[in-house]
Amino acid sequence: MLIYLQQRLQQVKDSPVAKTLESLQCGIEKEGLRVDLSGRVSHQDHPKSLGSSLTHGSITTDYSEALLEYITPVFQSPSAALDFMQELHSFSASKLAHVGEYIWPASMPCYLDGEADIRIANFGSSNTGKLKHTYRVGLAWRYGKIMQSIAGLHFNFSPQDNFWPAYQKLLSDEQSLCDFKSEQYFGLIRNFRRHSWVLLYLFGASPALDASFVKGRDVDLEQGPGGCLVGPYATSLRMSDLGYNNKVQSVLSLCFNDLDKYCKSLEHAISTPLTQYEKLGVKVDGEYRQLNANLLQIENEYYSDIRPKRVARPGQKPVHALKESGVEYVEVRNIDLNPFLPLGIDAQQSQFINAFLTWCLFSQSPVISDQECEVIGINQAIVVRQGRNPDLMLQTCGGEKNLQALGLDMMKNLRLVADVMPEKEQVLAAIEVMEARLKDSSLTPSAQVLAAMEQGGLSHQELSLALAQKHQAYHLQQSLGLGRRHELNEQASESIANQGRIETEQTEPFDDFLAAYLAQ
Repeated sequence: MLIYLQQRLQQVKDSPVAKTLESLQCGIEKEGLRVDLSGRVSHQDHPKSLGSSLTHGSITTDYSEALLEYITPVFQSPSAALDFMQELHSFSASKLAHVGEYIWPASMPCYLDGEADIRIANFGSSNTGKLKHTYRVGLAWRYGKIMQSIAGLHFNFSPQDNFWPAYQKLLSDEQSLCDFKSEQYFGLIRNFRRHSWVLLYLFGASPALDASFVKGRDVDLEQGPGGCLVGPYATSLRMSDLGYNNKVQSVLSLCFNDLDKYCKSLEHAISTPLTQYEKLGVKVDGEYRQLNANLLQIENEYYSDIRPKRVARPGQKPVHALKESGVEYVEVRNIDLNPFLPLGIDAQQSQFINAFLTWCLFSQSPVISDQECEVIGINQAIVVRQGRNPDLMLQTCGGEKNLQALGLDMMKNLRLVADVMPEKEQVLAAIEVMEARLKDSSLTPSAQVLAAMEQGGLSHQELSLALAQKHQAYHLQQSLGLGRRHELNEQASESIANQGRIETEQTEPFDDFLAAYLAQ
């Protein structure tokens, strides 16, 4: 594998492809719960001062009314995306401070007083808004609202458009450019899934949770300060069977060997009824409980640590967009919020993820067998629960190997990749930091969370609230020029007006609208 990578990188450096790698496109999506001054989940509506959650392009809500989501445009560097994210946080912090709210900094939620504590996001009276709301109602009936209160960060990655024809020419590939891009992206995705355990180790930051999250469940966790629960060696309980893990969906076995099979699997899932969901009912006493009784209501319901993506036209299903036009970018979804960072992520982490994904793209990527697919799942399950155990062994096709040794070997490969990347020195500096975390697990965010709790005698709730207060003060101190503040206020007002226009224009009965959407 190393020889293949070395040869491929040399080909890239000796060709016009190198020029196209002077910048890599990225975007960031970040979730965070609104909480009141005591650290309880907010029951207030999405603030009108932030705009409409339906139509605002950068500030919206995810599952619940209180779960804010910030979305950056596509930028040519991680630092530019983070600068934009900072503006969104500074703007919203000033609005939330007026209503006595913070943004929860951790992936695992604050204290929750049962399902009733979580209000499903309301997107208004338009058919589009009702579709989004009803989908979330379906998630509540299927999985419960508690699980949907988890927050995370998504990292979107793609080379520049001019990279692909140059790279295709380098490889003497003769298929259509669209098919070539999709093939390469799926190769990247397969390698990501093989090695994404390292991101869970390096960036996992949810080794503890409030006991209310698992109330009434028998869980294999230890008592922590203040009655919270901890995994002594855990990295990301968010990505464990306690978080975004769904046994029903395991039958899909999507290992991303090619676009056609991926799309067919999703189409099968969104069109095949499941008995247990049929028993729930779809429309009961005049109220929708779910969009349909199929294995997946829509494609977004499929939980995966990475997704091939394409921006869909209004009203177009994501799977149809992929089939029609191929993969446009990938969305990495296994990243915890780092509660110590005001944005949940920093430039160093972003640089490393860029390098990791570039390595996945340029490395040899054979199809994933059923056996390897099982190994991938086992390794992820072990790392999220036991990742910092110094004796932890991971499964490989060549037998068991020590996590640290595998990770350090990976860093050698990433150093080679850094040579063709923009901002090479920053990338190398990031790799050096991650090497240190592999050598000393106490430097990982998950270990730092547990250390801060232990040293301060703080529960998960108490530590997270203290950090929420600290981050809000930081965001309020950051400079946001009058012009930019005015622009963001205008965007908020325009989004509310746009929602009003949609609600006025959409007169089709929702039943008919939904039937037409699902019939695509």
